[in-house]
Amino acid sequence: MGIINIIVIGLGLAMDALAVSITSGLTVRRVRIRYALKLALSFAGFQALMPVIGWLAGIRFSEKIRTVDHWVAMLLLAAIGIKMILDTV
Repeated sequence: MGIINIIVIGLGLAMDALAVSITSGLTVRRVRIRYALKLALSFAGFQALMPVIGWLAGIRFSEKIRTVDHWVAMLLLAAIGIKMILDTV
């Protein structure tokens, strides 16, 4: 994986965390330092841990699903597309 891919993934994760933290901040009436630190540390921990878990799972299962991975991807994308079409109706 190249540096550009890593930067794009990092930006995507950061935008996701930003959206959730803004929404969380809008719902809290009185912001306390303890709450803000707890929220920030939980986001940081999960954002760091999730790619590592995905990488480890990918290494472990890549040999087992190599023969059907393209079918799984096609089914997932088809399901998402059908849901998007049905949601517009």
